[in-house]
Amino acid sequence: MKKLIETLESCGYKVHFVERKEEAFDLASSMIKSGMSVGLGGSTTVKDIGLLDSLVKREDITLFNQYEKGITMEENTNRRRKGMLTDIYVTGTNAITRDGKLVNADGSGNRVAALIFGPKKVLVIAGINKIVDTLEDGFKRLMEVAATKNVDRMNNLAKINGKEPRHNLDNIANKFTYIKADEQDRINIILVNEELGY
Repeated sequence: MKKLIETLESCGYKVHFVERKEEAFDLASSMIKSGMSVGLGGSTTVKDIGLLDSLVKREDITLFNQYEKGITMEENTNRRRKGMLTDIYVTGTNAITRDGKLVNADGSGNRVAALIFGPKKVLVIAGINKIVDTLEDGFKRLMEVAATKNVDRMNNLAKINGKEPRHNLDNIANKFTYIKADEQDRINIILVNEELGY
C-alpha cells in the first residue's frame, strides 16, 4: 500500500489512507468547508459511507444535487453542469492502477469531465477493491464489474420508480478516461482499506 500511495502522490494526487469507511466519512466531511459549492459524480461509494445523505442535509454549502427526487431532467442536467464549476467535486472511481492511473467511464460524461478539468478540487473516495494492476485490468474491471452492476442497479431503481428500464452497457459506459497525472493536490484521494462500491 505504501508503494501505491507514493506512486499516486508522484502523479500529483494528495492521498489519504484510512482503515474504515467511518474514518473516510469524517475526513471527507472535514474537507468540505462551510460556504463551499459542491458537485457530485455518480458514486455508490460516496453513498455507502454516508456522505451523500450528510451533504444533502447541510445548509452551510451549495450542493448541486442531481439526484434529488422530483426534479425534471432539464434541472438534473443543469445541476450536473453547475457541478462542474464548483469548489469541490465529490465522486468515486472505477479503478486505480498500481502505476497511478484513475480509470473511469460515464454515460453522460459529467463525472469523467470533472475529474479532468473544471472544479477547483476533486475528492475521490475509493475502497481497496478498486485497485488493479494495469490499465488493461482497469478497463476490464470497469466493464465487467462496475458497469454491469450499475446497469442492474439503475434498471432496478427505474422499476421501483415506475419507469422503463433503459440502461445497458452501451449507454451507461460510453465515455472513457484514464488520468495519469494532474496538477499538484487538485485531486484528493481517500483510499479506504475496505471493499466499497462497484
